[in-house]
Amino acid sequence: MVQNVIFDVDGTLVDSVDEHAEAWRRAFLEFGRDVPFAHVRSQIGKGADQLIPVFFNDEELAQFGKELEEYRTQLFLKDFLPKIRPFPKVRELFQRLKKEGRHVALASSAKKEELEHYVKLCRIHGLFEEATSKDEVDKSKPHPDIFEAALKRLGNPDVATTVVVGDTPYDALAAGKLSIPTVGVLCGGFPEDDLRAAGCRVLMKDPAELLARFEASPRNWPWGEAGMPAAPEDEESR
Repeated sequence: MVQNVIFDVDGTLVDSVDEHAEAWRRAFLEFGRDVPFAHVRSQIGKGADQLIPVFFNDEELAQFGKELEEYRTQLFLKDFLPKIRPFPKVRELFQRLKKEGRHVALASSAKKEELEHYVKLCRIHGLFEEATSKDEVDKSKPHPDIFEAALKRLGNPDVATTVVVGDTPYDALAAGKLSIPTVGVLCGGFPEDDLRAAGCRVLMKDPAELLARFEASPRNWPWGEAGMPAAPEDEESR
């Protein structure tokens, strides 16, 4: 039975993927790189340390990488953060998990300031045990550092009793490196095929469906009465 749940935040608990993508797109434009919105959006879920190098080379990063990241941060906080809203039933989901004795942690590639804002927005303060952010680790997703830190804070539980909930392929890839199964939510807007290919064991629409599934089958949540689906087949074994 799943006893420990590690939630991604952006695109999973709050509707923020488009806002992040547009903030990055505008920041790139400010530094001379006109990147299509869809291309930028496909990279959301990574922290700045992993996202910026997709679009700028090492010489450019050395020249203005830190300045670019700071510009994007201030632009996002000023023009985009106030627009973000939580997905439906986030607070109710966390309340139910806490009532049933499940241990919950947040693991986000967002900066600490942004994460604190999301907690207030979702009204989930006191409904989770731990929270980790990009500020606390060396590398962001798809590296496993953030989930590894969350596991440590939860007391290093058996991964067989743990699940990650996330909306991007990078969540699943990072969790998979620690052998933690991932439930993919579609509310972040990433294609189903991409989520499955990255390792998501099951897909659900949003936190509201996660809550409904829990209420229907708390013991076998989030897999349902059929139990946990088999791990995706390794490409090399096909």
